[in-house]
Amino acid sequence: MGPVKVILNPAAGRGYGARAEPEVRQCLRDEGLDFDFVRTTGPWHAAQLAERAARDGFETVIAAGGDGTANEIINGLMAVAQKGTPPKLGVIPAGSGSAFASGIGLPDNLREACHRVAQGQSKAIDIGRVTVAQQEPRYFGNVVGVGFDGAVLVETLKIRRLRGLALYLLAVLKTIFLNFDAPMTSIAYDGHEMVLPAMLVSVANGPREGGGFFIAPDARPDDGLFDVCIGHEVDRLTILRLIPHFLRGTHVGLDPITMVQARQVTISSSEGLIAHVDGEVLCTDAPWLRCEILPGALDVHV
Repeated sequence: MGPVKVILNPAAGRGYGARAEPEVRQCLRDEGLDFDFVRTTGPWHAAQLAERAARDGFETVIAAGGDGTANEIINGLMAVAQKGTPPKLGVIPAGSGSAFASGIGLPDNLREACHRVAQGQSKAIDIGRVTVAQQEPRYFGNVVGVGFDGAVLVETLKIRRLRGLALYLLAVLKTIFLNFDAPMTSIAYDGHEMVLPAMLVSVANGPREGGGFFIAPDARPDDGLFDVCIGHEVDRLTILRLIPHFLRGTHVGLDPITMVQARQVTISSSEGLIAHVDGEVLCTDAPWLRCEILPGALDVHV
């Protein structure tokens, strides 16, 4: 393996990133890697560091953090990809959810994840590109969640002491009782269109989100397609009944759920859209957003 840059987010996982730093450093040394280590200091710093690492000639950039850290680094690498071949991406899960790492086959265990990255085996995965109204496009590796998903993410930001599945379960329960309304929504995908009161629309490149919810259990990050989960409007009791199904991935085929595959998805609503991208707030009142798949756009260590 060539020159390696490790970008660690100390704030990931409610501070778990900082606590994990000594173990991450030791594990990488044990694997015999020669690496340059840097900590992020604020939002979007990881993207800037990743882009700089690519321009400085690093062949691998490792994201040590959660889904948000990986997302920023993907964006930094994709900025370079527009003009040439970006470095390979490695991921060491040290965040609240780490769904992206799970989707590319990496374990939650830090030492095992470091070992997998150090083995040097990689494959090309698809990357999503999302555009909100007239904003600059943003790239993502795992999922864009619109509606209920986005509202849940906003609630997680208000919860300070939990991480992982417990954090997202509590946020889901809080969101259910916030009188969240399903806006009338248009979902256009690959020449088709649905118009309905949509509780949620998740455009997934990987199977899992939110610490353990298998929102799109059949999604694969290397098949050139999004798996889109569309939740129709239901009452609170039905949402509660659906939670165990989403945790197991058994919601597919149930009446309130529609699953489709697509290369491009445009979601719009006159009532405004709330959405997250890879566990970070994307928008809170957007008229529309569009997701496009970029097949095989980035090499990742798996």
